[in-house]
Amino acid sequence: MTEPKQAGHLLRVLGVGFGLAVKIGGTIGMGILRTPGEVAKQLPTPTLFIGIWIVGGVYALLGAISVAELGAMIPRSGGFYVFAHRALGNYAGFVVGWSDWMSSSATNALISMVVAEYLGVLFPVLAPKQTAVALTIVLLFALLQWRGVRWGSFTQNVTTVLNLIAFIAFVLFAFLYRSAASIPTITAPPRGFALLAAIVLALQGVLYTYDGWYGVIYFGEEIRDPKRDVARSMLGGVVSIILIYVLVNLALLHVMPLSEIAGEPLAVGKAATIIFGSYGDTVIRVIAIVSMLSTINAYTLSAPRILYAMSCDALFTHHGTKVNKGGTSTVTLLISTAVAVLFIISGTFNQVLAVIAFFFVAYYTIAFISVFVLRRREPELPRPYRVWGYPWTTIIVVIGSIAFLAGAVAGDTKNSLWALGLLAISYPVYLLTKWMSARRLLP
Repeated sequence: MTEPKQAGHLLRVLGVGFGLAVKIGGTIGMGILRTPGEVAKQLPTPTLFIGIWIVGGVYALLGAISVAELGAMIPRSGGFYVFAHRALGNYAGFVVGWSDWMSSSATNALISMVVAEYLGVLFPVLAPKQTAVALTIVLLFALLQWRGVRWGSFTQNVTTVLNLIAFIAFVLFAFLYRSAASIPTITAPPRGFALLAAIVLALQGVLYTYDGWYGVIYFGEEIRDPKRDVARSMLGGVVSIILIYVLVNLALLHVMPLSEIAGEPLAVGKAATIIFGSYGDTVIRVIAIVSMLSTINAYTLSAPRILYAMSCDALFTHHGTKVNKGGTSTVTLLISTAVAVLFIISGTFNQVLAVIAFFFVAYYTIAFISVFVLRRREPELPRPYRVWGYPWTTIIVVIGSIAFLAGAVAGDTKNSLWALGLLAISYPVYLLTKWMSARRLLP
């Protein structure tokens, strides 16, 4: 396929390698370093502990199987917004797009602050300048994207490879370490309703850790052969993430007993200290920084594309459709970077994420429902890839997503109510946006 050279268009220059990199790099981050301790606390037997990571991975895989049909069928950049807009209309698309974009910007700010904190420990001279360091990180990645999508793609590929090398090295050193922890400790698991509640709580943490499995859908318009490569990237990426997560947790069990993992806020860090002694803290902070830089690059790439797609559909300013010769949507990149900077300066990213976290599985649910809607409404639309086991595989993940949403509401009622309040406020904002777009189109 001949790639466009002129300004004003996204460039079809990305392949399967980038699709895998943006999925793996955007998913494997701080979650796998922190979550095992919480999971072990809820499920204190090795079988349940490893089993829940496999269950979470199967959910992500079934989700990828369903979303891959949409990504190959509607090759547009913009993520979940594109599917919601096509299947459910302007308002659903508006809500999904704005909340997804806002949470991406807030996540970028949060991760940049954590990287700055870790760098402050490794280099004490930077400790008093955490805000400045975080701002520098955000701006440097934005400058890389400004140069063009090839720069962003190259950076994503490099940081993801380093991320994988770091985790694979940890797993190898862990299994080479001779430990008495391989002798299983007998712990009575919860029973009955208590076991069900523990599984739900553990699964919530695991699903958060798998979040990011859909990364390639933000770049459908830029994949060279979306009919093939979107599905390949989706499925290959999820399988890779499952393998890494299971191996990391098996490595933890090899190094120390489950009772020591349980409740540990940074279980991989504790294992690194056992393996590498006084160098363990440095090792784990380096691994964390590499993985988080890969995630920052992924979010810096994806957030502007949400606003770009909304601009193309007259749900955001028409200036948002401007693309430079490098294939970067410059106006939406500038706005996304400015919002991330404001989050860092104000320190409000945690509050925003706590409220908008309610929506993140809602995006999945809407995407899965969109598969059914578009199968019924547009049966003639070419589908280069079709969901395996349809409709049952998609039904399973819809039910799982709804159950997860119910658990999120029950577990964090206050922020869920705030999220519903934002949803109510969004409608008049949507009407105002449509009115302004209509005025612009008047002669």
